Amino acid sequence: MKKSPVDFIRDQFAAIPPAPTADLSKQTVLVVGANTGLGFECTKHLARMNPGRLILACRSEQRGRAAITTLQQETGYRTAELWLVDLSKFSSVIAFADKFEKDGGRLDIVVMNAAIETTVYETSTDGWESTLQVNALSTSLLSLLLAPRLVDTAKRYPGARPRLVIVGSEVHYWVNFPEEVYSAPSAFEALSSKEYCTPAKMEDRYRESKLLVIFFTQSLAELLKDTPVIVNTVNPGYCYSELSRTYTGIKVVVEWVIKKILGRSTENGSRQLVYAAVGGAEDPDRLRGAYLNLYAVNEPSDHMLGEEGKSRRDKLWKDLIYELTRVDSRVRDIVRGFSA
Repeated sequence: MKKSPVDFIRDQFAAIPPAPTADLSKQTVLVVGANTGLGFECTKHLARMNPGRLILACRSEQRGRAAITTLQQETGYRTAELWLVDLSKFSSVIAFADKFEKDGGRLDIVVMNAAIETTVYETSTDGWESTLQVNALSTSLLSLLLAPRLVDTAKRYPGARPRLVIVGSEVHYWVNFPEEVYSAPSAFEALSSKEYCTPAKMEDRYRESKLLVIFFTQSLAELLKDTPVIVNTVNPGYCYSELSRTYTGIKVVVEWVIKKILGRSTENGSRQLVYAAVGGAEDPDRLRGAYLNLYAVNEPSDHMLGEEGKSRRDKLWKDLIYELTRVDSRVRDIVRGFSA
């Protein structure tokens, strides 16, 4: 599928139905990147469904505590928990997963919302280009490390249909990876290299990271196909958010003008995240591996379709598992366990 500017504008003006609701009174809900923007608005919707346990995973303790205070004031939900995680550091992701394994109990809904947008090449303390690490590598690592807990919840609690939602974007339609990425020994090392990350490529970095998210969602859904766990990705649309906080100069002005004309409110966009997390209950299996937009399953980018698309996906999955296994050997064991 291709998405033209006309399609994009039409979607932006489409009315978003009210957020779906569900009884979450016995369920554990985790929102990563929950203290601001889409993540916080999604968290408020989920809090109003009275989850048995609601965990806000945030990078900043101060901002996380402020979010919980506001959440209490606006929803009346008073038992939210703050857990800290910094996706720019693999050690933090591993510590978070370890903590959940030790005392997290059941896990029914995970919303992976955290993301950054940078257009200047910089690397994390782990040596990866920052946007690639936060939006793709760490998001994938945490998803994989939490997958056994989601599957275990489905086994231990009859009728449970856990979901893992990864926030994607329609911007994935507007970028492709050159064949040199797929022919490299490691596609991710190629994407992270300074040689690849020219100023022009960095302008596309956020879009590239969301294309990786869609590929990953399909691969993880395939891995978990024989379990009750639903993995999907969702497009919130072009919304008011803090993603553009790093913009400077004329980009600030252009972004302000476009948002004034086309921008969707953060709350409106968050309804799509909620749909991915609890909607479509009449036939949840149709949401497996799905790219969701406007409460419907949409075909992803042409770059992902057909035999060539599958070959690209398989290459990215193989290289991703290799790289993440170097970070945490449990990744290999998890993949092998579900592949058996």
